[in-house]
Amino acid sequence: MDVVTASTSAGGGSTGASTAELVNQAAAQISTLVRDELTLAKLELTEKGKRAGVGGGLFGAAGVLALYGVGLLLTLVVVALDLVWPLWVAVLVVMVVVFAAAGIAALLGRNKLKAAAPPLPSDAIAGVEADVMTVKNAAREGRR
Repeated sequence: MDVVTASTSAGGGSTGASTAELVNQAAAQISTLVRDELTLAKLELTEKGKRAGVGGGLFGAAGVLALYGVGLLLTLVVVALDLVWPLWVAVLVVMVVVFAAAGIAALLGRNKLKAAAPPLPSDAIAGVEADVMTVKNAAREGRR
């Protein structure tokens, strides 16, 4: 029911509803609107969550298959080096290269983690603080 309909039906014609009745009706309508919007958002997020779950599962499967592919590639490198060197030397060389790559990745990852600290959403915090100050200022100006 909108405000125009409420004013004509509540007062019985042209007399209109009181301000209190209109405020109560507006509050009820806003409450209903917020509930409906939250229900819609919940349904939308549920659907998106299902899609994200399937996508994440497929992405995980791709990672596992890629890991097996890397293992096979390393095996191929060992076999190829075995044609030139003894098998133990080929395995040793590939192992040293793999461990060196792992060490470099670990150092780079540690540096990135240090750069990300502290894990606080500073931009979001600044935005909320600015919003709070805006509301406080508006409340102060409204009292004058």
